Amino acid sequence: MDEVIQVTQWLSSITLRTKAKLFFFTTHADAPSPMVGSNDVDTHEETQLPLATTAALHNFKNIDEFLKKKVNTFSCYNVIENEITKTDYEYLRFYSACKYLDVVPPFLDLEKISAIQNKFEMTDEERDYRLLLDSADLVLEKVCDSLKPAGVSQMWTALRKDRNLIRGVKTIDIIGFFVDPNPTGIKECLFFFIVRFLQKADKINRVNTNRLERLIAQCDESSSCEEGKTIDFIIDSLRFYPTELYPFGFCLIMCVIEGRDGAMQEIEKTMEISRHLGMITHTEKNPTKETIELVKKELMKPKYQFYSSFTCWFMSHGDSNSMVLADGETIEREWFLTSFPDISTSQLKPKVFFMVSCRGANKFSLKGDEFEGQSATCDYYDIGSALIRNRMLDITDSMRDISYVQPMMDTLVAYSTILGHLSGRANTHGSIYVDRACVLMSENISRGRSLTEILEHLSQVLHEILQETMDEDRIVYKQACHYDSFFRKTLKLPYTRHPTEDVHSAPQ
Repeated sequence: MDEVIQVTQWLSSITLRTKAKLFFFTTHADAPSPMVGSNDVDTHEETQLPLATTAALHNFKNIDEFLKKKVNTFSCYNVIENEITKTDYEYLRFYSACKYLDVVPPFLDLEKISAIQNKFEMTDEERDYRLLLDSADLVLEKVCDSLKPAGVSQMWTALRKDRNLIRGVKTIDIIGFFVDPNPTGIKECLFFFIVRFLQKADKINRVNTNRLERLIAQCDESSSCEEGKTIDFIIDSLRFYPTELYPFGFCLIMCVIEGRDGAMQEIEKTMEISRHLGMITHTEKNPTKETIELVKKELMKPKYQFYSSFTCWFMSHGDSNSMVLADGETIEREWFLTSFPDISTSQLKPKVFFMVSCRGANKFSLKGDEFEGQSATCDYYDIGSALIRNRMLDITDSMRDISYVQPMMDTLVAYSTILGHLSGRANTHGSIYVDRACVLMSENISRGRSLTEILEHLSQVLHEILQETMDEDRIVYKQACHYDSFFRKTLKLPYTRHPTEDVHSAPQ
C-alpha cells in the first residue's frame, strides 16, 4: 500500500483527544541540547504554533501535518552509527508516546528503534518503552484529564491577564482572549499550549510548577473539575516528584564486602527492594576510587537522562568524615555526595543517597552515658489568614527565577547513624539499618507513602532496637539514623510492586 495512504489511514483512526496528547508527548519540552542535527527552526515555535492554531480554529490540520512530517522523517531516516542525533531522541519519544497511547503506526520501522537503542547502549531492561516517556509530561496529562473544559478556559483567562508575561507573544494573540474549549480535543490543545508556553518562558519545569499551580488555584471548583476531583487534589498532584510508570528510577548499589560480615546480605536486600520498587539496578562490589570515577563517567551517558530518579546505596566502614574502600583507601563522604548530584543527566530529578557506615566510635550506651539532643521550636502561622498574609512579603514574578539551580537541590542524603557514632551490623545479616529500611519500603509499596515518611518511621524503629558491640566490653547501645533533605517536592513510593525477575526484551 502507498505510504501516503497508510499515514492518512493511521491518522484517521486516532481520536482528536489522542492526537493532542500524541503531539504533546512528541514535542517534549526538555529535549537535550546541544546535539548533532539541532540546527532546526525554533523548537518552541514548532511546538506551540500547531496547538495555538488548533485551539483558535478548532481544526486539527496543523497537528495532522506535524505528525505526518514526523512519520515521513522517520521513514527516510538512516540511523548513523555512534553519533546520537536529535532525530534519534525524537524517534524514541514518538515511538514511546504511540505505544503509551496505543496508536503505534503499523508501518513504523521497529528495527530502526532497536538500532537507536543500541546507540544509547541500552540494556534489555532499558528498552521498555515506558523508560522513554517523560514522567513530568505524564503528570501534566493527568492534570489535564482532571479539568473540565471550563477549568482550562478559566486558566487561559487568568494567563491572559498577566500582561507582562504575554506581551509580544504571537501565539497568544492567535488564540485570542476568549476560546471555546468544549469541542473534542480543544481542551487538551489549550491546556498543553499553556504548559509549553510557561516552559518556554522559564516559568515552570519538571520541579518548579508554582506558576501553573497559581493558574489552577484561580479556577472555580464547581465548574472546573471533573467528577471526583478537586482543585486541592489537582494542585497536590503537582507537588510530588514525577516518577510515573516503570522504571521508578536508576539504583546504584556500592558495597565493600572485605571485612564486613553480612555484606552479601546487604546487597541482596537492597537489590530486592530496588527491583520491587521498579528500579533498574547496577551493583558494584568492593568499589575503589577508580570504580567510583568509572561509574560517574557512565552516568553521564545520554541514556540516563530518560530516568526519573537516582538512588545510591553506599555500604562500607567509615569515620566522621570519610568512608573506607575495598583497597583500604578512603574517600571524603562530602566529596562523594557532592560529585554525583552535579551530573547533568540527574538535574531536576530526585536523588537519594543511603550512606551506611560508621561516622565515629561513640555509642549511645544504656549504662551511664548521657545523650544530648537538640530541639528547636518555632511559631506556626496559618498563611491562609488574611491578617498574616498582609504582613508577608509580596514576591512578584520579577523576583523569581527557576533557571539557576544549586547542584545539591532535589537531593536527599539518608545516614545510617548520626555524626560521631557507630552504625550497627549483625554478623549474618549485615547492616541493621539496611535490613529495616528494606523491610519498611517493601511494606509500604502501594500505600501512597512518601520516602521521608518511611525514613521517619525507620528512625523510630531503629532507635527501639538494642544492639551490642562485638568487642570484649559487649556494650549495649542504641543507634539513631537521620537524613538531610534538599527536596523541593515530595517523593512517593510507586503504587505497583514489581517482580524481581528480568522479563524484558527489545524493543517493547
